[in-house]
Amino acid sequence: MNKFKLSLLTMAMATVGISHFGAYALESDTEAERLSPTEARERAREKAELEVIEIRGFRRSVVESINTKRFSTNVVEAISAEDIGKLPDSSIAESIARLPGLTAQRLDGRASRVSIRGFGENESATTFNGREQVSIGDNRGVEFDLYPSEIMSGVTVYKTPGAMLEAEGIAGVIDLQTVRPLNRERTVQVNGQMEKSGHSKLNPDGNDTGFRGTFSYIDQFADDRVGIAFAYTKMNSPNQEKRWNAWGYPDFEVDGQQYAILGGAKPFVRSSTLKRDSAMLVVEALPTDNLKLVFDALYVDFSDEKILRGIEIPFAWGYGRGTSAQEIDPATGFVTRGSVSDEYLVVRNDLETRDAKLKSFGLNLDYTLNDNWTLNFDVSHSSVDRTIWSFESYAGTGRGDNFGVGDNLSYELRQGNSGAVFTPTLDYSDFNLIQLGGPRSWGWSSALNDKYGLEDGNPLQNTAQDGFLNTPTVDDELNAFRLAASQMLDNGGIITQMHYGVSYRERTKEKFSDGFYMTLRNFPDTLVVPQEYRLGSVNLDFIGMGNMIAYDSGRMLRDGYYDLLSERLTNDSHSFKTWKVSEDVLSFFTQADLEMELGTIPVTGNIGLRYIRTEQSSQGTAFGNEGGLIVSSPTDVKHSYSHLLPSLNLIFDVAENQSVRFGAAKTMSRARLDEMNASVGATYNQQPDDNGNFWSIGGGNPLLEPKEAIGLDLSYENYFSDAGYFAIAYFWKDLKNWIFDGTYQVELDGVADPSTGQIPPTSTATGFGKVNGGGGTLQGLEFSVSLPLGELSDALDGFGLLASYTVIDQNVKMPNGNAYELPGLSKNIQSYTVFYEKNGFQARVSARIRSSFKGDVYGLGFDTQQVDINGETIVDAQIGFDFGEAGFDKLDGLSIFLQGQNLTNEAFVTTEGNALRIRDYQDYGRNFLLGFSYKF
Repeated sequence: MNKFKLSLLTMAMATVGISHFGAYALESDTEAERLSPTEARERAREKAELEVIEIRGFRRSVVESINTKRFSTNVVEAISAEDIGKLPDSSIAESIARLPGLTAQRLDGRASRVSIRGFGENESATTFNGREQVSIGDNRGVEFDLYPSEIMSGVTVYKTPGAMLEAEGIAGVIDLQTVRPLNRERTVQVNGQMEKSGHSKLNPDGNDTGFRGTFSYIDQFADDRVGIAFAYTKMNSPNQEKRWNAWGYPDFEVDGQQYAILGGAKPFVRSSTLKRDSAMLVVEALPTDNLKLVFDALYVDFSDEKILRGIEIPFAWGYGRGTSAQEIDPATGFVTRGSVSDEYLVVRNDLETRDAKLKSFGLNLDYTLNDNWTLNFDVSHSSVDRTIWSFESYAGTGRGDNFGVGDNLSYELRQGNSGAVFTPTLDYSDFNLIQLGGPRSWGWSSALNDKYGLEDGNPLQNTAQDGFLNTPTVDDELNAFRLAASQMLDNGGIITQMHYGVSYRERTKEKFSDGFYMTLRNFPDTLVVPQEYRLGSVNLDFIGMGNMIAYDSGRMLRDGYYDLLSERLTNDSHSFKTWKVSEDVLSFFTQADLEMELGTIPVTGNIGLRYIRTEQSSQGTAFGNEGGLIVSSPTDVKHSYSHLLPSLNLIFDVAENQSVRFGAAKTMSRARLDEMNASVGATYNQQPDDNGNFWSIGGGNPLLEPKEAIGLDLSYENYFSDAGYFAIAYFWKDLKNWIFDGTYQVELDGVADPSTGQIPPTSTATGFGKVNGGGGTLQGLEFSVSLPLGELSDALDGFGLLASYTVIDQNVKMPNGNAYELPGLSKNIQSYTVFYEKNGFQARVSARIRSSFKGDVYGLGFDTQQVDINGETIVDAQIGFDFGEAGFDKLDGLSIFLQGQNLTNEAFVTTEGNALRIRDYQDYGRNFLLGFSYKF
């Protein structure tokens, strides 16, 4: 007869009929006494794996994920795919965002940037099969839409670190995993999906339908000593958006009172197509009984093509006459209805292409020397090349301010804070009225004016900008090497195994920024759009502007209608945004696996220490302005730092299938790469500042050091059935050395004193930019449950519930004592999934909810800009049918599904510090996928 030590909480659950321990129970008390805590956990793991073999579909994924969580020494969350290409969501980021304590920020309607327990994406690390990965963005945070979910076998999120993890992040580490072919049966599988946007295509040359397809092959050879897994996936995914964008809301005086009025707007419609071709290869071999070899490779060719058309509408910040307020809401202080006379609008036909190529290779060798010693060798390479090609094409009723035909228009703010609706008096779909050319005097460049002879007093001065082209590029490369050894100890002590190792990785990220003014070849004349480039019109009824001309601006650029002039000649912002940062990281680590008893409670876990030495170098330019032109010289700044990172993870098996976990660790997150760049603007002042320095510089700070945190985790977990558990966790972090705006000292060796022309022996400058300092605490509670409802009643057999709720509180202060809100932190995070799976029929409804937070978006010139983002609730659903599970033997291996995403049409909304000051209101609509999977 089995004897269980039941906690009060377990007994309470037993009274409602959901406490069930038999799945993992040992055979008898006598057997339990013979096994050590580690052996008992391993026996339970083996039994759980046998149970999984009998389960298929979504429920199998749930059970495998629970087993990963349960048997990991660290505090983790996990996602498991039943088969390759069958993760439960179409996006890897959406799958991750459903895990307890995790959420995602959307980018162009797709979940992309992942936050862990209130920290933004730059505070976590992403690994691929255990190896740190590069990113296509300007910083460290990975945009997960680069990685195809179709070729992943699972994801593990480490919320507490261990000394053997090859990446650092205060928030945690997200590890993406591919299959191991020797652990899978022979499989040939084909997956296919058709995709449809809820919005019909908003641009005449856009797409509202797409497709995805995956072919995968897994097999074993040479008496199961060689295994191969190959997968190829192709995606062509459409996305549509109606977007309201405001310039801002300046104060406007009415009868001596100040009210907020619309300064201007840039609404548009976007049609995007994300194209991604991916290939994955894994070769696993056992040449001898003592040697195991795994080689994996991933190649991704990624392209995100956007068509954007809309109208820039100057209002209070324009040059129109008679700006007035017709209606004011005194409760909010907003002008809700206003008008302006004789205003000149800018018609935009824009294109943007973001191309990236990812290459990742890794080789791992495990060699068993004897019964006690195992060696591991790992070498890897990952790289990304990203190119953005984004340009704007302008048209209007004339060239320059106050030329052409002005419009008399009014606006009214919509209910629900979704932007404004305008009432124009001009027809913006008239190709004779709306002609190519810059309708505003925005070309404030001395080089541009000089090129076209537009001197002071010329009425066309600053009117030679008929468009603009941005062309930033990013190259990110990371090479890594790791050598480790594991030693089994059989001395009867509390340490059962020791791990030792050394790793080295070198990363270089380089960004080059440039932009070009576009001017029509027939300047100063405007140009009627030639017939062969006309595409009809685009509908802007969602902002009341009616139809607007649509033309193929990209083709006109390629056909030579525009001349280009580099903005780098007169604008120092590109020098700030051009840089190269390199990091050489040498690590030594050791970890002891622990096994003991505390009274009658078995305890397992690990204690480890990781030493990290970082040699950093930053290259850029120091620049100034001479005669209106930018002059520069190269910079090269080196910096080094070291960290000791201890970690402890303990598991107390307080009762059968119940455990209490405790984790404590020191962690670090490196500074953002764009903040560490060595590109600075230098100014010599005639009088010294408070630091005694004549020089002042602004830009990046290559002397930044990592942010640090000491974290504690305490959780209780109860696994009451094969697919059921509930857990409650408390986490706390003490944050130090955070990064804020401030001043710092910079050595200027070899720089001449402009007042004498001589190079002094030593010279320093006061730098203005990011500095280390300040900090605070973050804490939170996390509740999660997986409940197979069949445990409650036979009538509910097949139904299940997954739910989590996380509440987070922070108290972080800047060095000046002011409060600071961490980017990515939502105070409340919730996730719910209800599913039914029986006799081949499958159905799921999922919702992920997060409260408001601060997040990073792309601003002008693709600068990273932090904004306030409203909370949101994203609802998805899927139904499917597995013919084999339903008993159709001739169709065994075939399954079909229909998935709907963002079913409540939740908008992405950003504001400017006030709930009524809407910066962006992005309406993506719903999205639908119809797919099948066939396993041969």
